Amino acid sequence: MKLREGDAWMSADDYGRSLKGLGINLLVEDTERAVAFQTSVLAAEVIYTDPDFAVLHGYGAEWMLHADHTYDDHELYGSLEPDIARGIGVELRLHGCDPDAAETRAREAGYTVLAGAMDKPHGLREAYLVDVDGYVWVPDVPSVA
Repeated sequence: MKLREGDAWMSADDYGRSLKGLGINLLVEDTERAVAFQTSVLAAEVIYTDPDFAVLHGYGAEWMLHADHTYDDHELYGSLEPDIARGIGVELRLHGCDPDAAETRAREAGYTVLAGAMDKPHGLREAYLVDVDGYVWVPDVPSVA
């Protein structure tokens, strides 16, 4: 069931055919809330958003959000039950996103910080932040040697 009124920013066919490389599509309860986290905490840019769908860009990557209600006739719909955790074992990494600044913004906005910004042995400074849908975002930059 779609909530958007009017025409989309481009046809689904045209957008689908434009995609290349690795694609990330996150199922979210509320597109507006998800976009708020990703823009305010991760400093992502909105390419398009409506109540059903959003496309964001940041740090050389582009990803999509689909509202749960748009998957009511999809094979993954059963995985959206409230007692099933989302995103377990997946780290959504944004290389080039300042982890210290993202952590500060997350704390100020009341989001969960699993691990604050720190230098790791693999050469990155990173933080682990949880969005409103339970996805773990890992902003990172190269650590100073």
